[in-house]
Amino acid sequence: MAQQFASVGRPQLLSHSVVEAIENSIREKKLMPGMRLSSELDLCSQFGVSRTVLREALRMLSGRGLIRIEKGRGIFVSKLSADTVSTPLEMYLQQHGGDLRFIDIIKARQLIEPPIAAEAALHYTPDDAKQLQEDFDAMQVWNGRNEGLANLDLAFHQHIAIASGNSIMPLLIAPIHALMPQIKSSVHKAVEDAKSSAIEWHGRILESILMRDAEAARTNMEHHLRESENHISQMLSAQKVPDPSDIDT
Repeated sequence: MAQQFASVGRPQLLSHSVVEAIENSIREKKLMPGMRLSSELDLCSQFGVSRTVLREALRMLSGRGLIRIEKGRGIFVSKLSADTVSTPLEMYLQQHGGDLRFIDIIKARQLIEPPIAAEAALHYTPDDAKQLQEDFDAMQVWNGRNEGLANLDLAFHQHIAIASGNSIMPLLIAPIHALMPQIKSSVHKAVEDAKSSAIEWHGRILESILMRDAEAARTNMEHHLRESENHISQMLSAQKVPDPSDIDT
């Protein structure tokens, strides 16, 4: 097989140099989805590294979803998917959390989702409208567990992103939305009017989108997410355990 890479040379951080070289080749479309890389032995020779270094680099690339290693067949460039893009960020957010993360997440949504709702009002299709109405109707009649209601809630928001007509928007908000069911479930348990408030604001957002009123859709989403922030703050306050030194004896 023709040589695909030049030696990385210097011994420092060799595995990272290998990762960078292969990743750049994928970015520059020198390596296309489905293409098989050279064998491990050939790659070691091309990069001038040991098999240990190469395998560490391949492990990192596989973890990022950029390649797949098929035993007995070889190393192949992966076809990127929405999960490939969103899952690493979702995992990062899960691992770097704490209560403050909840507020960070809702504030990120406040920056991102109102303009998306406005775009959805301008660009939704009949299929989008049907899906959003079905999502809203399902929320209204839901009487099961809080986790199920939270999933319906986030499906509504994800479908608004799809209705925006911008293929980047669903990818952008998917990892943030993936964290919300757990948060929303806790909010519904702690805040009595959280469910009714969500349904009320979702109804207003849906109505403004279907009327193709972009400014109203933006404004209603802003109000909805501010109310969500208030509910998260109430939930966090309710979960705090009093400091014994603050209790009168």
